[in-house]
Amino acid sequence: MSFFVDVTVRGYELDTQGHLNQAVYLQYAEHARWELLRGAGLPQEKLLASGVGPVALEVTVKYAKELRGGDKVRVTCAFLYGAGKTFRIEQQIIKEDGTVAAEITGVGGMLDLNTRRLIADPGGHLAALAENPSLLGA
Repeated sequence: MSFFVDVTVRGYELDTQGHLNQAVYLQYAEHARWELLRGAGLPQEKLLASGVGPVALEVTVKYAKELRGGDKVRVTCAFLYGAGKTFRIEQQIIKEDGTVAAEITGVGGMLDLNTRRLIADPGGHLAALAENPSLLGA
């Protein structure tokens, strides 16, 4: 996975046990996905203007190591396309020492905002709109 964003765990993101709240792992993953799209030249405004928007259809988080306040992590993101209207999303949250703290996998699609249906060939559609389509894996 070549695309990543770096994040520092903030104190207000911790739960009562002093480790990163489980919901925040999903926020970190979402942040990395939007940053990947933005890095490819597809900020939210451009996607909306084209009449499509990304949707998460399934998300699974596998927690491996706890994260605590002040930990610096790298959140990776890769889109993997096949045939059809959906694509896989693979992400990891990696600690500074290289330990994988969590793995996030999911299924996504691109929603036509008028018909409210998934579009065909989401990778091709994104690549056609992007300024840097190589980041998209399309």
